[in-house]
Amino acid sequence: MNTPPLSNLKEIRPHGTKSFPCAIYQTRSIGKGTLVKHHWHDELEIMYFFEGDFQLDINMESFYVRSECIYFINPGELHSIITEKSGSPGEDAVVFSPDILSFESYDAAQMQLIHPIQKGRMRFPRCLLPEHPAFAPVRGAFMDIMHSFGRPLLDESPLIEGAVTDDLTCQLYIKSSLLRILAVLSSYRLFVPTEPNHDKRVECIKTVLTYIKENYMEKIYIRDLAGLVNMNEQYFCRFFKKAIGRPPMEYVAEYRMKQSVRLLEETDLPVMEVCLECGYNNLGNFLKEFRKYTKTTPLQYRKQFQSNNHQAPLRP
Repeated sequence: MNTPPLSNLKEIRPHGTKSFPCAIYQTRSIGKGTLVKHHWHDELEIMYFFEGDFQLDINMESFYVRSECIYFINPGELHSIITEKSGSPGEDAVVFSPDILSFESYDAAQMQLIHPIQKGRMRFPRCLLPEHPAFAPVRGAFMDIMHSFGRPLLDESPLIEGAVTDDLTCQLYIKSSLLRILAVLSSYRLFVPTEPNHDKRVECIKTVLTYIKENYMEKIYIRDLAGLVNMNEQYFCRFFKKAIGRPPMEYVAEYRMKQSVRLLEETDLPVMEVCLECGYNNLGNFLKEFRKYTKTTPLQYRKQFQSNNHQAPLRP
């Protein structure tokens, strides 16, 4: 079954484990359209694109990926990826907390780089292209991280979502590779002080997405969402669609579908209870929406998932 990826707004799941907050993700395109939907998290993220064609949106600004490159997502940045051409392969990512790089002894690296990154006073560069001398060593360290997790780049075996490792040796290799990336970026003076973000649009979108995440089980009206950011309903709908790429209520429906898929995969709740848990009071409407987004029924989806549970889903 070829189920399209669904939305996951603000990420509340941990990336990695409590003792080692680092994980890798592999996302592959199945056609034109949204590859990774709008979300943000408190961790750093390094994305490696094999080639184009993608549109990467970060804090309401669009970047166009036309060839191999590496992008850095700083903590709290709202981001998404759109595939612009069928057949584009996808991207691999490492998501990690800067805390795993910290030293107990306050040497120069800790005081001048790692601590400012932890406190949000220093940020990573936006992008590295192959012609930059830092690209090759950063790419090499990134590949070493993927190999430490047991996942080479461009691997065609079943993809993984949030792979973690509790192996001490692997963790040491991963930490050393991340520190190599910091060293390379620092040697080329690519870290820059964080500037205050005066774009209120980003905070408005985050406020609305957080509200949807916390209230999707209840009735949600346009007036509720517009009121959160002090806009009239008509202007809010235009604002939201321009920022996210779809009308707000369509986005709410997609988020509810994501939660219904999660419940079908992770619980044995009857379909009617899944329907109610996801904010639908009418089973018929729920079934119609579910088929629209997954091309199948809830029971068929659960059965197919259970028979193929060795295959991990795409990163949302």
